[in-house]
Amino acid sequence: MSPLDRTPPVLRGQDGEGSVQVHLDESAKIEGAKVFSVYGKGGIGKSTTSSNLSAAFSMLGKRVLQIGCDPKHDSTFTLTGMLQPTVIDILKEVDFHPEELRPEDFVSEGFNGVKCVEAGGPPAGTGCGGYVVGQTVKLLKQHHLLEETDVVIFDVLGDVVCGGFAAPLQHADRALIVTANDFDSIYAMNRIIAAVQAKSKNYKVRLAGCVANRSKETNEVDRYCDTVGFNRIAHMPDVDAIRRSRLKKKTLFEMDDEEDIVRCRAEYMRLAQLLYDGTEGMAPAPMEDRDIFELLGFD
Repeated sequence: MSPLDRTPPVLRGQDGEGSVQVHLDESAKIEGAKVFSVYGKGGIGKSTTSSNLSAAFSMLGKRVLQIGCDPKHDSTFTLTGMLQPTVIDILKEVDFHPEELRPEDFVSEGFNGVKCVEAGGPPAGTGCGGYVVGQTVKLLKQHHLLEETDVVIFDVLGDVVCGGFAAPLQHADRALIVTANDFDSIYAMNRIIAAVQAKSKNYKVRLAGCVANRSKETNEVDRYCDTVGFNRIAHMPDVDAIRRSRLKKKTLFEMDDEEDIVRCRAEYMRLAQLLYDGTEGMAPAPMEDRDIFELLGFD
């Protein structure tokens, strides 16, 4: 029997099917701000998307907080111009006594006033990313840093493979998926959709749609979306200006007014306004692995 023909076991947990994760404590909820979680295949451009989206929200006059959820702690470096220390590393320095920390110890200010936090993560194979996300939100609440925030963006590590990295979905209003017009990215998006759908049974999070990133065309993304009942809500073309902005440690909003840059800025501004105004929560039906191969695989 082929592995593709095997039916995975159906597990039902408190926090969505298949989950053994602890349910979110009511006191840990983020309140007052609109919360977005950005997911997608590793290397697809989530941090670039998150940072430029944060910049766009700030240009709309919103008070923005971006939380990077990756041990590489490179989510916010285009906003601040440098790599920031992680919450988990800072907590280690004070022997995990958070009362010894000040906001400036773990929060940096980036482009146009965007507040930047790098949650970090445990060393490979040693812990759970969900713990780090939880400690970060707890710190932010203890220091009242969420009370004057309009938008929170979680930039989440790679593909969803465990409950830990799905933890930001416990806080989010909407989940945004970054993809490209290729099989691997769409395959990852399908798994992420399943993760969000599981969380949505117990939390307010819903899917906002997907962003086709670094893609000249969108035909494969659109074909998948049409099949499962999903929406592509933005398209960022594969232009060299975006690559150069990363090398210069800047968002697109700090780059010279070249034609490609102006066009991409406008798309980020449109997306930010769309998300802030509120998108209808989507409930697409993720496909079985074999069905995706048949839809997008080789002839």
